[in-house]
Amino acid sequence: MRVLFAGTPAVALPSLEALLAAGHEIVAVLTRPDAPLGRKRVHTPSPVAARAADLGLPVIKADKVDTAAQEAIAAARPQVAAIVAYGAIVPEPALSIPEHGWINLHFSLLPAWRGAAPVQHAVIHGDGVTGASTFLLEKGLDTGPVYGTMTEPIRPADTSGELLERLSHSGAVLLVQTIDGLAAGRLAGVPQQGEVSLAPKLTLEDGHVNWQDPALAIDRRVRGVTAEPGAWTQLFGQRFKLGPVTLRPDVNALAPAQLRVEPKAVLVGTGSHAVELAIVQPAGKKLMKATDWARGLANKEDVVFE
Repeated sequence: MRVLFAGTPAVALPSLEALLAAGHEIVAVLTRPDAPLGRKRVHTPSPVAARAADLGLPVIKADKVDTAAQEAIAAARPQVAAIVAYGAIVPEPALSIPEHGWINLHFSLLPAWRGAAPVQHAVIHGDGVTGASTFLLEKGLDTGPVYGTMTEPIRPADTSGELLERLSHSGAVLLVQTIDGLAAGRLAGVPQQGEVSLAPKLTLEDGHVNWQDPALAIDRRVRGVTAEPGAWTQLFGQRFKLGPVTLRPDVNALAPAQLRVEPKAVLVGTGSHAVELAIVQPAGKKLMKATDWARGLANKEDVVFE
């Protein structure tokens, strides 16, 4: 099949590679424009744009699928469009350009977690199982008929980044199977059924830990926002970043947000029992072990997070 591939972050790369390996012709790659990265804010191609350039594929860079982008897509004459985390809405005029429409690889079991952050919300809400779905893109938010699904267990220590990495590879297989099925004329979409839940894009504030919450909820939130947008609290009026924590149900004597430094552990009180910090990043510092950070603290008994 002649495929337009639309994607931007690294999580989309396994799908691009899988489609090429399966023998499909990538007639063009649609991705977001170069973005400023790092402290020096250097304009840098997206991971998908960089890989497409390496492969010698035509690249269309657009922050939205406007008239110019639609004309470029139509000129490539795709039979189908495969979209994986492109990062912008595809409007109705563009949806009808490919004969077989736009096939979206979405990292949830639709209609659960429709939206921009399905994996993060699945982890934050304590789901035991998630997965990926391929569906026909239409005007509604992730509402189109589903072609295929696959499931993936959420492990107790999974961060959203780790889970998304696994899903990006298994989901790539599902996407190829879907495109293959459409090419062979043996696949039809099935209307979504079941309870709808929404997964809006997370903001920096979603990573702010509320130490009044139970330890289990804090553990899930921290894992859910790792690596993006990142978990944090405040200390001495400055943002203090947190890596995943360990539940410590054996420690119940700490007040919420209160710190306790032990010889081999740094504990924080919550609304239930304590959690143990592993990796932290104080303001203006690099990532470090919590025990190394705690050695430099004065008045350890008086430290309370905000």
